[in-house]
Amino acid sequence: MFATFLVGLREGLEAALVVSILVAFLVKSDQRRYLPHVWIGAATAAAISVGAGAALNYGSTYLSLAGQERFEAITSLLAVAFVTWMIFWMRVAAKRMAGHLRDQLSSAIALGPFAVVTIAFLAVIREGLETALILYAMVDYAENPAASLGSAGGGIAAAIAVGVGLYHGAIRVNLTKFFTWTGVLLIAVAAGMFKYAVHDFQEAGDLPGLDRIAFDISHVLTPGTWYAELLAGMFNLTPTPTVLESIAWALYLVPVLALFLRPRKVSRPQSPSMPDPAPAESK
Repeated sequence: MFATFLVGLREGLEAALVVSILVAFLVKSDQRRYLPHVWIGAATAAAISVGAGAALNYGSTYLSLAGQERFEAITSLLAVAFVTWMIFWMRVAAKRMAGHLRDQLSSAIALGPFAVVTIAFLAVIREGLETALILYAMVDYAENPAASLGSAGGGIAAAIAVGVGLYHGAIRVNLTKFFTWTGVLLIAVAAGMFKYAVHDFQEAGDLPGLDRIAFDISHVLTPGTWYAELLAGMFNLTPTPTVLESIAWALYLVPVLALFLRPRKVSRPQSPSMPDPAPAESK
């Protein structure tokens, strides 16, 4: 449940930041008449994202048992790809996000209301579709899918509250630290999803080694206990993984975590004549 809450919080906060930046720009530039178009675009993107998640769940029920395992494995791999791209993209783009969105919205206003709707829609739909795919992959191996979805909804609600607080200046969040720490946790979550995908391919018969157990720590990670369920639900840590699962988990976790935590090069200071772009933390 905490893993889905984290995904909902992080993805929701990215979407909330995007919307708050667009709204703040329209308010400060005295273009309030375009606010309904931003809400229309954001709401449409949210509705399509919910529909995409429902379609994934509904469509998989028509597959055979092996087909379901294969479909779940593929969606897990896609979710891993989206998570990995998301955390590295936010690590680089967070500081210039506000300026980029303001430039896009200025161009859209010049084109008309439909362009404003489109900008808001495109800015939110990426987060929404990512969330739908990632949550589908995570809820699939959850012990209690309904509780996991509810937890994700709680994360999204918390993200909306934080976004509103940031817009009104009531909350100050160091977004660089927030995205760094949640990025580390999500890398561990993605490693578990990658491991789960390999296991599904093994159960579908596409990969060998389903009966080759790497180790057995069931005496420590006792099935049914609260901590075993927590680790299994969040990181897909199981007491008897296969050899291939364990190799896949390590091959993803170690290099991705090392690249993510690698110190970034300090950018050269701008010329005094060039204005500093607004940071992502600003409202």
